[in-house]
Amino acid sequence: MKITEPVLSAPAWAELGTSDPEGAAAFYGRVLGWRAETDPRPEAGGYTRLLLDDDPVAGLVPHQAAGQPVAWTFSVAVADADGTAGEVPKAGGTVLLDPTDVLDLGRYAVIADPGGAVLTLWEARTFRGAARLNEPGALCWVELATRDTAAAEAFYGSVFGWSAEGGPYVHWGVGGRNFGGMVRMDERYPEGAPPHWTLYFAVLNVDAAVNTATEAGGSVGYPAMDIPGTGRVAGLYDPQGGAFAVYTPEGVARTEP
Repeated sequence: MKITEPVLSAPAWAELGTSDPEGAAAFYGRVLGWRAETDPRPEAGGYTRLLLDDDPVAGLVPHQAAGQPVAWTFSVAVADADGTAGEVPKAGGTVLLDPTDVLDLGRYAVIADPGGAVLTLWEARTFRGAARLNEPGALCWVELATRDTAAAEAFYGSVFGWSAEGGPYVHWGVGGRNFGGMVRMDERYPEGAPPHWTLYFAVLNVDAAVNTATEAGGSVGYPAMDIPGTGRVAGLYDPQGGAFAVYTPEGVARTEP
């Protein structure tokens, strides 16, 4: 789906922090068809937009210090980053980075929910966010894994006004439209594994994407599987260890990988 305006309180942008920007750009170019375009301005710090055709769909930021984890995060569109950040501690979360201007593009803040899962606030100025969502090569779903689902429901409902429907798999929504889900972390998760968000990207063929990812140096987090009434999914790691998932909706014709 093409979008021209951000949907407030919904995911607006996906961003990968990585130790190897060039390697990551090459990997995702093969798996998701992205073209990398690095901002040449010194003050941009090597920030790279990942484009589908000529449309920005994600970002790539090089690590600034040793030991940073390779991870995907996403931004929620907000009208007022400062005001929303002010609500985070009241709801039991933490502001990890106070609201900060990003050139003339917008204003952002980094927050964590009560369980420690990290995400970002984005107040758009000249940059609105992803130009495509919910189509092959673009972000299509975000999923929270947490041990305290009740605390998460209360936090995200208070800060962003998200609805939480269904169970045991909860669907996040805003304005009557679902954009993500939540699972409770149980014995299937390694002891000590922190709560976290997983980003899903749509593809035409999950199995082909898995094959391409492994050929390009990535690895499989969990194998391709069908979810009745939903579609086919697989969990992957890029060569630097960044976790993500790929998804094809049920009913989409799939060619052989």
